[in-house]
This record gives sequence, C-alpha cells and structure tokens, in this order.
Amino acid sequence: MKLDSAGLQVLFPQECMALLATAPIGRIVFTDRALPAVQPVNFVLDGTDIVIRTTVGSKLAAATRRTIVAFEADDFDPQGRTGWSVTVVGHARAVDDPQEAARLAGLPLMPWAPGERDHFIVIEAEQVSGRRITGS
Repeated sequence: MKLDSAGLQVLFPQECMALLATAPIGRIVFTDRALPAVQPVNFVLDGTDIVIRTTVGSKLAAATRRTIVAFEADDFDPQGRTGWSVTVVGHARAVDDPQEAARLAGLPLMPWAPGERDHFIVIEAEQVSGRRITGS
C-alpha cells in the first residue's frame, strides 16, 4: 500500500474507477466566462468514460464542448473518519451522433434535476487519481 505525503492511501486507477461506479453524485469542474466553475451532477460510467445528461442550452453544455475538465466524486464517514476521493481529468465532448445518443439513453442514468435532459456529455478519463483515508 502506497501512502502520499499526507499519509493517505494512494489508489490505483482500477480502484478509482470501481469506487466511481458506486457514487451517485460527482462534481464537474469547468470554465465559465474564464472563471472556474463547479457543478454537482449525477452520472454513470460507460466503460471508463463518465456520462452526464444535461439540457442543450445549459452553461454546462456550452462550457464542456471539446474542453478539458475535471470530475470528482467521494464518499466519507465522519463518525469513522474514513473515506475516499477520486479525481478524473480529461476531454469533455458533446454527443452529436444520434446512434451514440440512443445507446447512452439506454444507460441507467436518470437525471435528478427537473426538466428535459436529453443532451449527453462524455468525459474521457485520461488522468485518474484517488486517495483513501482509513481513520485513526
């Protein structure tokens, strides 16, 4: 088990992806009008790609067209002082192909936010890192 300089367990990429698969909510970090923006989203994994549903005219949809974004998900137990955090960095792209959109619509991804959410964003996981705290 490898530890970082803060004493946290460093997770292997495979562990990171397995933990991401258990998280219902994550945070996407993107640029909005030249400033960093963070938005909570529900998501699903499609292999190692992160898939998000949003509306066509949303800030998120506009800001994530062929850009590099970060995505983070975590889970913590405050009582046990344990938890994990996984960060993914990669290119985000809007899904324009109708066949791909139809396939993604079949994934178990039901938006929590109200309204029509028929626009898909895919984040290709290019850099994956994670840490686990095991308590004291």
